[in-house]
Amino acid sequence: MSYAAFKMMHWATGIEHCAAGYVTHSAADFTPRIPLVTGDDLDSDWTTAAKPIGPIPNLITAAANVLEVYTVRIQEEASSSSTDSKLAAEPKRGGVLAGVSGASLELVCHYRLHGNVESLGVLPNGGVDGGRGRDSIILTFQDAKISVLEFDDSIHGLRTSSMHCFEGPDWLQLKRGRECFPRGPVVKVDPLGRCAAVLVYGQQMIVLKAAEVFFYCRLNLVTFNSDENLASSGLVGEDNAFNSGPSGAARIESSYIVGLRDLDMKHVKDLIFINGYIEPVVVILHEKELTWAGRVSSKHHTCMISALSISTTLKQHPLIWSAENFPHDAHKLLAVPSPIGGVLVIGANMIHYHSQSASCLLALNNFAVPVDGSQEMPRASFSTELDGANATWLANDVAMFSTKTGELLLLTLVYDGRIVQRLELSKSRASVLTSDITTIGNSLIFLGSRLGDSLLVQYNSGVGAPALTPGVKEEVGDIESDAPLAKRLRMSSSDALQDMVNAEELSLYGSGPNNAQASQKTFAFAVRDSLLNVGPLKDFSYGLRINADPNATGLAKQSNYELVCCSGHGKNGALSVLQQSIRPETVTQESLPGCKGIWTVYHKNIRSDSSKGLADEDEYHAYLIISLENRTMVLQTANNLEEVTENVDYYVQGSTIAAGNLFGRRRVIQIFARGARILDGAFMTQDLSFKSSNSESGTGSEGTTVSSVSIADPYVLLRMTDGSIQLLIGDPLTCTVSVTSPPVFESSNKLVSACTLYHDKGPEPWLRKTSTDAWLSTGIGEAIDGADGMTHDQSDVYCVLCYENGNLEIFDVPNFSSVFSFDKFVSGKSHIVDTFSHSNGSDPVKLMKKDSEDVGHDRKESTNSVQVVELSMQRWDPEHSRPFLLGILSDGSILCYHAYIYEVSENASKVEGAASSQSSSRLRNLRFMRVALDPYAREETSSGISSQRMTIFKNVGGLQGLFLSGPRPAWFMMFRERLRVHPQVCDGPIVAFTVLHNVNCNHGFIYITSQGALKICQLPVLSSYDNYWPVHKVPLKGTPHQVTYFAEKNLYPVIVSVPVLKPLNQVLSTLVDQEAGNQFEHDNLSFEGTYPVEEFEIRIMEPEKAGGPWHTRATIPLQTSENALTVRVVTLFNTTTQGNETLLAIGTAYVQGEDVAARGRVLLYSVEMNSDNGQAKVSEVYSKELKGAISALASLQGHLLIASGPKIILHKWTGSELNGVAFYDVPPLYVVSLNIVKNFILLGDIHKSIYFLSWKEQGSQLNLLAKDFGSLDCLATEFLIDGSTLSLTVSDDQKNVQIFYYAPKMSESWKGQKLLSRAEFHVGAHITKFLRLQLLPTSADRTASDKTNRFGLLFGTLDGSIGCIAPLDELTFRRLQSLQKKLVDAVSHVAGLNPRSFRHFHSNGKAHRPGPDSIVDFELLSHYEILPLEEQLDIANQIGTTRTQIMSNLNDLTIATSFL
Repeated sequence: MSYAAFKMMHWATGIEHCAAGYVTHSAADFTPRIPLVTGDDLDSDWTTAAKPIGPIPNLITAAANVLEVYTVRIQEEASSSSTDSKLAAEPKRGGVLAGVSGASLELVCHYRLHGNVESLGVLPNGGVDGGRGRDSIILTFQDAKISVLEFDDSIHGLRTSSMHCFEGPDWLQLKRGRECFPRGPVVKVDPLGRCAAVLVYGQQMIVLKAAEVFFYCRLNLVTFNSDENLASSGLVGEDNAFNSGPSGAARIESSYIVGLRDLDMKHVKDLIFINGYIEPVVVILHEKELTWAGRVSSKHHTCMISALSISTTLKQHPLIWSAENFPHDAHKLLAVPSPIGGVLVIGANMIHYHSQSASCLLALNNFAVPVDGSQEMPRASFSTELDGANATWLANDVAMFSTKTGELLLLTLVYDGRIVQRLELSKSRASVLTSDITTIGNSLIFLGSRLGDSLLVQYNSGVGAPALTPGVKEEVGDIESDAPLAKRLRMSSSDALQDMVNAEELSLYGSGPNNAQASQKTFAFAVRDSLLNVGPLKDFSYGLRINADPNATGLAKQSNYELVCCSGHGKNGALSVLQQSIRPETVTQESLPGCKGIWTVYHKNIRSDSSKGLADEDEYHAYLIISLENRTMVLQTANNLEEVTENVDYYVQGSTIAAGNLFGRRRVIQIFARGARILDGAFMTQDLSFKSSNSESGTGSEGTTVSSVSIADPYVLLRMTDGSIQLLIGDPLTCTVSVTSPPVFESSNKLVSACTLYHDKGPEPWLRKTSTDAWLSTGIGEAIDGADGMTHDQSDVYCVLCYENGNLEIFDVPNFSSVFSFDKFVSGKSHIVDTFSHSNGSDPVKLMKKDSEDVGHDRKESTNSVQVVELSMQRWDPEHSRPFLLGILSDGSILCYHAYIYEVSENASKVEGAASSQSSSRLRNLRFMRVALDPYAREETSSGISSQRMTIFKNVGGLQGLFLSGPRPAWFMMFRERLRVHPQVCDGPIVAFTVLHNVNCNHGFIYITSQGALKICQLPVLSSYDNYWPVHKVPLKGTPHQVTYFAEKNLYPVIVSVPVLKPLNQVLSTLVDQEAGNQFEHDNLSFEGTYPVEEFEIRIMEPEKAGGPWHTRATIPLQTSENALTVRVVTLFNTTTQGNETLLAIGTAYVQGEDVAARGRVLLYSVEMNSDNGQAKVSEVYSKELKGAISALASLQGHLLIASGPKIILHKWTGSELNGVAFYDVPPLYVVSLNIVKNFILLGDIHKSIYFLSWKEQGSQLNLLAKDFGSLDCLATEFLIDGSTLSLTVSDDQKNVQIFYYAPKMSESWKGQKLLSRAEFHVGAHITKFLRLQLLPTSADRTASDKTNRFGLLFGTLDGSIGCIAPLDELTFRRLQSLQKKLVDAVSHVAGLNPRSFRHFHSNGKAHRPGPDSIVDFELLSHYEILPLEEQLDIANQIGTTRTQIMSNLNDLTIATSFL
């Protein structure tokens, strides 16, 4: 393997940073629905429900290098005049709280950056004075890069507004000679948006000065209250100067550097901007002189805070006040909002409040020490620790902390005027372990987590608490409410299920004097939404699924496997079962060869209609229509499928093209090649036959038949084989249909290559909003609701079509006047706008002709050879959703566009006289943006048959989206305005697909494979599909550490540790070396209290029937203070019986502190399944205590290789005991991983890189062949096999991957002692496990036979991402590498990041000799498919190859690595 490709397959899900800000809209865009409360909310006796929900900002999240912006959609409680009974009927997750029945996150944009986000800030602009301004996002990246992004409505995405870089040779002096820094740049923003500060290199503060736009209207800054006044202030002063212009986002004007070292601040821990000053004031927490563990008892208050007033114009920063004597473990600052002001200093054991006028503190536990050792300190009523805690403000005097154990604590500031008298801490709920936490608006918080699922929580504060009984305070419930269990399992298969306590709403209040400020506040919480997370992946194993198909071959065989991962930590610990492809659960299966298409239709009987009153989605299907080669079958579907072909008036003599419902499901229309039938149930009411539309074609017209059909009640659009179209118009009163041929196409000779109808229905038709500005100016909700309620469900029908020359046009139906047109849709531009409204020429026809002639003549064959063969436009249910437009091209690629509205300002859109009168009806504010689909394998160019491949489904197992049939079937599922693509490879190509809902198959589906099998299936219930891969989480309520797969019994042994509280005496007595006899003197062993200790066990888990819950079949407990480090299934050769035995081997270590010599045990167990009760019978076969921790085990040709402390020992197994055969003193410190191929051993050390050994049977020798002489902190190792070449792969703690090889004949390998570098690459995530899997054969490989023995490495990371490293042959590598170099410049990268610098090896200041650049980065190469067709051809031309060649290389790697 000289060359490799790096490819991500599942991106990071663990959210590390989150923030809230008005990014896509301004605070003034919000129209309040509830009348605002007059007067101060605290004084009035309003009930809790009266608090209005103010404007809601966006949520910005960052997970490793994935940046996402969400909007929060609030669903209000159903009122009597409900807008839509179906929407408001059922309150969503979390019940009804404060008049809100649900809130959900909806994705606005999603970016994968070429760099990990180190910190995230929001630069506010309009949020303070209810203005029309918007906020910008500030991102910082390793070493000292800062990017400022703003949302641009015209492209509906983020655009970089400024970039600031302080690294490289010009800025070396900022590092002051240091090379490695413990953390990346940290950004903090002034709450009024006047400037931002970034701490880089630990001691340089970069001040970013914001451009001054809005400042003269901000005189009342100091007095602004919390968000409750925002909505009202946004409605006052309509003659405001800023209202006319478009809302501008905050910008950064300039930046300069403040050296904190020169201000005598050495060890900076945190910084923050505080409220209540006229100039921006930044408070810096720093340590004057460091202390260390041995000196803490005498030198403990070493931190201090200093406040600098920053004048950005004068570039001066005078010190205005400072305070000393904060504890050494203070780690975080929190700015108290106005009107109180000041700053909270958070330490592990105490909280200090400090401002210029007052200061007070609160001790959290017994380890808090007063400064002078004498004074009494106010203490909290319970004991807790706040190291690693995150905090946010719920009100201007209540902060919420999320601790390292997942508890939520509320800190209330009891204040009078602006003087804080004391702090009070109280317990609230338990929740997920957070990595960041932010308040969104005035009633929502978001708990971002990289250890569990992130939660969106609504909170509501009331006034005047009910008096609590004293006992209630201590009982802490989980934040999830107590919905019925089955319903909650459906809502979240996630960590939110953890503590299922029936938690009453726990009230929290300060018991202080009931003056106006400290009036008791109670808080109620409701979880509204959660974002799934499968990280951190500590280990995973690759096993068979329960419903695997033993005789599958090729690609279909891969969907037999699944990945079982250890993810999460503590109470969020879980096994995540990941599957790249969907494997449906089959209900029944029939053989039906020669099938062409399949449809299910409803039949509504008019008489029984009123009595049943069933909701539409619960109605069962009536008939199933199956089209065969030369006949059609009809089956009844009400109960069982029974053929009724003989008894119905359907056309059954030939094959059917399409079937569907018309007139609100009262009629069925069936369309065949030369005609159509309308049926009422089984009886035909009308029979039509089609004539050719083009009159001038004369006699040849007999041959034209229907090619494709699109139905949108009451219209049916037909595309004939000769490229003409016909429209059937239904009359709902008589339930009859008439054929028309649109007049637009009578004269023109443009041939249509694909067309579809788009039915825009719902309480507010979406496309109407794009034609005129009047819609948006009156808040969208009110304009439509008529008082009579009749106008609710309106619908418009549009016809979207593509001509053979690749142009797209949208007509309204039935008038067929053009409302939108775009040239060269087929080339896949990143954005689509209406050419007519946005061009300067007045005649659109001239434009089109001109355009089509000057398409490059040199490459004419290529661009014109690609056509759009199928179109689909669809808008799924939620009221805010925007339509998607999908097109399939003739080369098999899919274009996916998402519609959005961009209002063009009046003067720009006034085209010259004649055109503007026509353009009034056009959808001139409609735009589409290209959406990248997660890479899925496209099929090789499809053959001539144009069967329709996209099937829309509205409810399959409660999900909605579309199914793509064909050679590589896939599900496109709609979640929060994003399409998730999940392939389905288990049955090979799929010919036809349709949904089925009846008694036996509830919201299921039917599909027909190319082998002619008809399968009726349902989707697996417990999987969650709103993820890059479908995932099923099995909660463990403990931390999983390692998992392995016992293939013979289909069991998964997992190491799990659970924290247990033990008495301190007991813990301390285990830290004494028993043999040495150093007993503690008993008088000082009087420690009170408890201490949490992790207790380890091995659980043997088994998945029940497919997609069902998992069960623990057996548990192996370990001794106290014994940690299990590794569990492996090993095959040993029993020298007594001369046969192989498969056993479970466990390596452990006793963790007893630094005074006790390290020991460990190796345990061997045999596992038998008990067929009666399904339990596993586990019996210990052997155990032995050794010196040193047993950190890794492996079986080597029937022997057991044990890594015990600083040596490895090879044992043979006699059936009753292990006997040492050979040993080698190799890992200097500690073995992290051990891999074996044949008789070669690869060993990774925690600090000393890798060692390559071999084992010789005849002399019983372990020999060191070579090692890497560098110092590398290994995390995982594995062999990479490419044909006959063996390479060694290792990942390290700097997020790199290196590939070494052994070449004793090369002179630079020092006669073979040194491993040589073959490739190196920066992954950007900690890789914890590699798994070697054989690559699948692709179309290119079938000719050459030498590529059979190729293996790729699948890896998992601590961010929750999964990827692979796969070998490439040299020709492909050279081609892709030159493409990669082109793409660095050809693609505009988000936030201005350079992919080349991101992928350079990060050595963190250690000496490192650069290795060869022989890995290509698929993260960058995947951008090639999203480029417009012309650019793709151009780049391919420049590097001397063709587009099809590049596409087939990219596709081959996707197929070769679809392991799951």
